[in-house]
Amino acid sequence: MNTTTINRFRRLQLLICMLTLSACAFGAERATVIPAPAVDNPKAAGPMQTAVLAGGCFWGVQGVFQHVDGVTRAVSGYAGGEADKANYEMVGQGTTGHAESVEITFDPSKISYGKILQIYFSVAHDPTQFNYQGPDIGPQYRSAIFPTSEEQARVAKAYIAQLDMAHVYGDTIVTTIEPSRTFYPAEDYHQDFLTLNPTYPYIVINDLPKVENLKRIFPELYREQPVLVMAGQPSN
Repeated sequence: MNTTTINRFRRLQLLICMLTLSACAFGAERATVIPAPAVDNPKAAGPMQTAVLAGGCFWGVQGVFQHVDGVTRAVSGYAGGEADKANYEMVGQGTTGHAESVEITFDPSKISYGKILQIYFSVAHDPTQFNYQGPDIGPQYRSAIFPTSEEQARVAKAYIAQLDMAHVYGDTIVTTIEPSRTFYPAEDYHQDFLTLNPTYPYIVINDLPKVENLKRIFPELYREQPVLVMAGQPSN
């Protein structure tokens, strides 16, 4: 390899590093500080509740909520389509009706459904991107809420209206509310992907900044050790 080739290779390496750092910085800037929901269920003791949210690749959404205090479980999966099409290969075609989603189990005495939505709209994804999130394009990456009760649907609808009225984003929120949809867990190799693959380029660029934004914007809710699906307990 001659000197000219070596210099070109080094310049290419430098360019890749600069683009990666820029992408990480861009990802960090995508977080939006937003007001808490005016309509919400107050925190109260009771049985565990679930929320199902879609906001792009499920790796990042799962990774964020695994670090939220009050969340006892966050599972990557699919919602919006039929059971026989709830697998990664078929969903990736964008024709199944499914969205990559995360089922979040939470303790209502520690965190409200509205607060879950505030984190979702603020740091977990960009709700103004229609049928895509960052580099991921297609309806399987849409912004969608799958309420598990009429009360959740009411809170979600009111919050979207509140945020749109406050003009907290540069564009209109495109998040859909899709009730009466079944959640199907994704394949095991998708679970805990952020925690198990912290140096994977996609995770570094697109998802680790989300966790950092959670820590920065919601320090009172940030949990250092994530609750993992496959381990069934917080990581060490």
